[in-house]
Amino acid sequence: MKFDIDGDSVDASVKQRLRARLAKAQSRLPLLKHRSYREWAQLYDTISPTDRDMIGKHLAALSHAPLISVVMPVYNTPDALLREAFDCVRAQLYPNWELCVADDASTLPTVQSTLQNYAALDSRIKITRRETNGNISLASNSALELSSGEFVALMDHDDILPEHALYEVVALLNEHPDADVIYSDEDKVSDDGKRMLPYFKTDWNPELFLGHNMISHLGVYRRTLLEMIGGFRHGFEGSQDYDLALRATAATTAARIHHIPAVLYHWRQSKGARSFSESQLDRCIAAARRAKRDFLAARKERAVVVQNPSIPFWEEIRRTVPDPAPLVTIVVLAKNQAKPLKRCVDGLLNRTNYPNFEIIIIDGNSPDAKMRALLDLYRRDDRVQIIPYEGEFNYSDMNNKAVASARGDIIALVSSDIDIKEPDWLAEMVSLAALPENGVVGGKLLHPNGRIQHGGVILGLRGVVGHAFANTKGHEKGYFGRLVMASNISAVTAACLVVRKSVFEEVGGLNAIDLAAALSDVDLCLKAMSKGYRNVWTPRALFLYHESNSADQAASGQAPARFDRENAYMRRVWGELLDNDPYFNPNLSLRSHDYDLAFPPRRVKPWVRFAADSKLELRSPDDATT
Repeated sequence: MKFDIDGDSVDASVKQRLRARLAKAQSRLPLLKHRSYREWAQLYDTISPTDRDMIGKHLAALSHAPLISVVMPVYNTPDALLREAFDCVRAQLYPNWELCVADDASTLPTVQSTLQNYAALDSRIKITRRETNGNISLASNSALELSSGEFVALMDHDDILPEHALYEVVALLNEHPDADVIYSDEDKVSDDGKRMLPYFKTDWNPELFLGHNMISHLGVYRRTLLEMIGGFRHGFEGSQDYDLALRATAATTAARIHHIPAVLYHWRQSKGARSFSESQLDRCIAAARRAKRDFLAARKERAVVVQNPSIPFWEEIRRTVPDPAPLVTIVVLAKNQAKPLKRCVDGLLNRTNYPNFEIIIIDGNSPDAKMRALLDLYRRDDRVQIIPYEGEFNYSDMNNKAVASARGDIIALVSSDIDIKEPDWLAEMVSLAALPENGVVGGKLLHPNGRIQHGGVILGLRGVVGHAFANTKGHEKGYFGRLVMASNISAVTAACLVVRKSVFEEVGGLNAIDLAAALSDVDLCLKAMSKGYRNVWTPRALFLYHESNSADQAASGQAPARFDRENAYMRRVWGELLDNDPYFNPNLSLRSHDYDLAFPPRRVKPWVRFAADSKLELRSPDDATT
């Protein structure tokens, strides 16, 4: 959930006041030469007295104040870290919590004495001691048994919650009282208190979630949901939270899983004793893979879980093509240039190992003699059909006419500038496109120099849309592995996309009236999203993109006017979504392809929204962005 200025729940007068305050605050910001996370946190993630005052007023006005049980397993925690963990819970601005602690038979004498001291100090703290050490899963269940809250928040015994963490959760619950699973952004904190390595996550992203545990911290669950799935499973130590999250999300619906785009958890990055997951990494990895296999088996998905070759402690899911393999119609536009078309089609015919496809080349009646001879050559291949197209170049209409003639249940739109790099590209994309919940599937495109051409589309980048990680080195892992893990994404490029023909037709195909030459691929993806489908980007479909711009050259005479007209159309139709990409994060910059920090963030925080909606006077205009 993003508390954004342009949300439907914010009326026009409130929007106007918030925009004015944001603009004024931005004008007062210093010009930062080194925009570090430390500076970002100081500017936008430090709670001021004014913030506390507004949060208090908002809490008093909330209609729903559920009890939140903070569940914490403890074992031989260094005393200073244990006290800091307890103190941060007691310092929460939201008061209706209980801290449920299970000591897993610690041998350090300080653990029991500290636990008893805090229990005597605050009646909201519940303590139990296990007689024998059961490892973290059983200890977590013992702590869970103490809980009586409507919701359960998971916390490690040496980590830190910022003072507004539980308030943010409750603010979201007042917006979405049916929420079952809530998660937030997170960062790391060093022994000396330095914050670092923030992870600004996407909204619910089930494909990315299968690559790694993006829920992690702060994870909050409806208690009855945890009881229904049986709590933590013994034998999944080191990945017990991941296993719990997999089963919990499978037991609810996507509409009841919510993301708070704020750092609400500081994960201890200690130089001292190693954690279980650090000291027994192989065991943790094996547990995560078993949890995913169980998850996929329960969904009856034909897939295997393997080590991610780029990040060995994370995984990738390799699904299999339906049996029999569905017929795929590959649509390629031919216009003016024979060389790129030959390179592309030869790669499709000779370097693609998918067993069942046809190719439709839509021919714009190019006068080039080499092109005519090449098309005559392809007419001799039973797998290739040539369809003539009369009239001015219209990329969208040309593709639509080709799809209308397609025999395949699955459509692949492929630019003639594409060069096939991996033979199993189509099998990978079809295995994803065939899943009923998925819409449009895109791949990873590299320039001939090895740098990224397409790593997925970010909405709102540089105003309308842009390609993530453009010109990054092709071997880079990207922001928290985004270049080497499949993920749901808002849009992909039509340089190579795959979609079921039924989905293509359901959303009306490409927009040949308003988007004749560009952005119709993004529009197609957003139309699929609006119908409830999830779009997917996969790095395992890898291509070279030579960017001869043959299609663009065909319409170059009206390019500037067309660009402005098509951008205006996208803004008019999809403006709110362009400003709030659910698969990006408002704390990341829309001025950069590389997931840099946003100065300032685009999120309006819930207490600022409340203050504006209640027409309360803020003490400082900067509070609109902090």
